[in-house]
Amino acid sequence: MLYRLLLACLIAGTTLNAAADAPIETPLAAPATQDAAAERQYSEIRTPCRQYNPLRNAYFGDTHVHTYLSLDAGLQGTRTTPDEAYRFAQGEPIGLQPWTDEGKPLRSLQLARPLDFVALSDHSEFLGEQHICMTPGSEGYDSWQCGFYRRWPSVAFIFMNMRTAWSADRNADGEALPIPRFGYCGKDGEVCREAASHGWQEIQQAAEQHYDRSSDCQFTTFVGYEWSGGPKTENLHRNVIFRNSTVTALPVSYLDTPDPEQLWARLKRECLTPGKGCDVLAIPHNSNVSNGRMFALTESNGKPFSAEYVRLRHEMEPLVEIFQHKGDSECGLMSSDEQCGFEKMPYNNLIAGRYNGWLTDKPSESDFVRDALKQGLKVEQQLGTNPFQYGIIASTDTHLGAPGAVSESNFPGHGGAGYSAREGIRPGFPDPVLYNPGGLAVVYAEENSRDALFNGMKRRETYGTSGPRIGLRFFAGENYPEDLCNNADFVATGYAQGVPMGSTLPAPANSPAFAVAAQADPGASNEPGMPLQRIQIIKGWIDNGIAHEKVFEVAGNPDNGATVDTNTCEPQGTGAAQLCAVWRDPDFNPAQPAFYYARVLENPSCRWSARQCVAAGVDCSQPDTVSKGYEACCTAEAPKIIQERAWSSPVWVSPAR
Repeated sequence: MLYRLLLACLIAGTTLNAAADAPIETPLAAPATQDAAAERQYSEIRTPCRQYNPLRNAYFGDTHVHTYLSLDAGLQGTRTTPDEAYRFAQGEPIGLQPWTDEGKPLRSLQLARPLDFVALSDHSEFLGEQHICMTPGSEGYDSWQCGFYRRWPSVAFIFMNMRTAWSADRNADGEALPIPRFGYCGKDGEVCREAASHGWQEIQQAAEQHYDRSSDCQFTTFVGYEWSGGPKTENLHRNVIFRNSTVTALPVSYLDTPDPEQLWARLKRECLTPGKGCDVLAIPHNSNVSNGRMFALTESNGKPFSAEYVRLRHEMEPLVEIFQHKGDSECGLMSSDEQCGFEKMPYNNLIAGRYNGWLTDKPSESDFVRDALKQGLKVEQQLGTNPFQYGIIASTDTHLGAPGAVSESNFPGHGGAGYSAREGIRPGFPDPVLYNPGGLAVVYAEENSRDALFNGMKRRETYGTSGPRIGLRFFAGENYPEDLCNNADFVATGYAQGVPMGSTLPAPANSPAFAVAAQADPGASNEPGMPLQRIQIIKGWIDNGIAHEKVFEVAGNPDNGATVDTNTCEPQGTGAAQLCAVWRDPDFNPAQPAFYYARVLENPSCRWSARQCVAAGVDCSQPDTVSKGYEACCTAEAPKIIQERAWSSPVWVSPAR
């Protein structure tokens, strides 16, 4: 792939020259030898990958994708199957709703560049209910609920999803009891659980069909689903991803396990039992609409954290999704960090965006990942384990079956909690103006195989982008040379003398050196990349029990003069093709637990909504050009200019115990 070659200097062991702004000419990492291939161990049968890099490559993917099997996608007219979603990720076009009576789509979509890996995440809730309602002759097909499902999908969207907003009753021990299912699901919901096996098998079969087990290793699939609990519409959703084709008999549903602790326990019991050959992890997302629940400092039953709870959470959830279609979850507007205003949803629950903020409040600081990272340091001091020691990814949350559809210039909406196009294309914007196209997950791995990528996720050597394919490396070590950016062995030295993003570094006596390098997205023929503006390092730490944060500018220039003409969306000014720095914390205290992560910012560019305003010929000085649906073009509801970005996983610096 073109972008892989252009990023090779960053992700395959070659370094960057910050002063000259050009890569040093050095050979790429050597290909795998026969011995290296023989030493690799896989959890399932496959041919070793021909391309193997011990210094690890960056692989771009999407771990949050819904097809027609998800209730909210199917009810809004999505017909994309798991098979078609994987084909789309590899470069084939798909049709989008609305559909003609003859079954022809009125819209289509195609990626400018294929992805490296995808995990589908159809909702585990209602997988069986939906199958029953769409299968004539099945038990429950003639129920009144299924009648609503087929005749009035917009009504069914509300009354069926109310079950995922149900707050579970609890027994005398505080344990959550299962959520009642619809009557046609039979006693204890067994009819619907059995019916769910049809969709679960389709998900597994599509993943197997499209996983490249040859030595080419062009594309990797993961079997997965989404556990979609949202008590009182306060989001607790998790995407569940399995290492290989050995998975649980059925996806675990919020209706059966209403607490995240119950989800983790079920996954441990049904997958992680020694000898099963099964491995799994969960990824929380959209803390920004959780009303404080996602990172609450108590267990679900309201009791204080126990040592067992924090160990289990740490084990089961190594990653967090920091950005997606429903907004940015990095940090809140209450922060002094000006970049925290990026793609913010001004709501604190799941339904507010769909109903224009009705019955909602604004998010609080505790709804965001950065605050959780700080609180995790405090919990670790008390209980010995950090329950919020998260690596970072991003994804789309597309409900069109369109993984990786992150283009700002060609955004058809993503459905889900947004607008439905089932009955026709509404005038104006295809989605509520505060939504966005979502981001990408990036994993560092030796090769593009399930085991290598899953291992990268488990060790948190990951990062997320808001859509662009920005290259990013971030290391921490005690003795990195100050001129490491001019060293052809930047990556090799990063590993040999320190730790990569996602790791913990025992605190040295003096400040460790943080080595960070970024490469601009080279773009595609019809999707040009943007230059980089700067790199920042964000620090969070604990001092006498109080959490603090600070943003440091370490490379590039925030005042480089780059801007955008919002009348045409043409960028103006120059930026960098690559940036690199070796930085030390001037305020370092080895007695204070801390984390550091890198944030890379592109030059300013037009947001998707501004691009559509320009394409529609809107001129706010001439009211007759503001056609129906484009009123927000002339208000302050959404920004016209954004700065796309990438967030590394943190490095934690831990005082000696």
